[in-house]
Amino acid sequence: MKVGIVGAGSIGSKLARELDADTVPGVSVAAMCSRTVSRARKLNETLKSEIKITSLQGVVDESDLVIEAAGASAVEEIVTTALSAGKSVMVISCGALLGRDDLVAMAKQNNARIHVPSGAIIGLDGLLAASEGKIESVTMITTKPPQGLQGSPGVEMANIDLDQISEATEVFEGPVSEGYKRFPANVNVAAAVSMAGIGADKTRIRVIADPQVTRNTHDIIAEGEFGKLTLHIENVPSDDNPRTGKLTALSALAYLKQMVSPLCIGI
Repeated sequence: MKVGIVGAGSIGSKLARELDADTVPGVSVAAMCSRTVSRARKLNETLKSEIKITSLQGVVDESDLVIEAAGASAVEEIVTTALSAGKSVMVISCGALLGRDDLVAMAKQNNARIHVPSGAIIGLDGLLAASEGKIESVTMITTKPPQGLQGSPGVEMANIDLDQISEATEVFEGPVSEGYKRFPANVNVAAAVSMAGIGADKTRIRVIADPQVTRNTHDIIAEGEFGKLTLHIENVPSDDNPRTGKLTALSALAYLKQMVSPLCIGI
């Protein structure tokens, strides 16, 4: 399977390097595009097999699967360009899919699929299974070092100076649908949880800034007729992007491996 990567940042670069090292046998990178072409070219210099650096349309034309790793603002253009060509797309910035039933309909119309890996969270398989029955509530608590929330609209709206806090401080509490608008670079995990469970309007999220932590932590509590599900994960932030956990890129690699493997684990 030939994949094309859109974005040469932390996640896109990690995927390119791992696939170049044959981490996922049967999957190779055919093309890449990036807003920062120089960064993509510099990445290319470190790889065994040179990747074609091209435009978004070029990536779509060269690939069986397009991988979005460019951020929420680029999702619509990437997804619509891929789907209109009948190509499936993997969306890392899955929060941008909230409320976009039109994109799902477009995928169906063009006989393509939108793939959402688990990202920096665990337990989506359990939530998907539970959603076949009745889920009564899902709450997620995300705690990050202050620098991981810097620049988010939600911080300004909460009127909090992250440089001045000395203890855990709640920055937001509410539905995921609103939380994503306030923290578009921070709560893709919550978006994935909501899509796997009861939706973005019913799933609750608390966002906490804590200067005492060094890892991004996520707690999920779900209750329903299946019983109670409680999950806790502590993610090590990426070296060059504190907003993103290292697990995010790894989840995309695992998803790709499932797509080509004769044995599929989980859902």
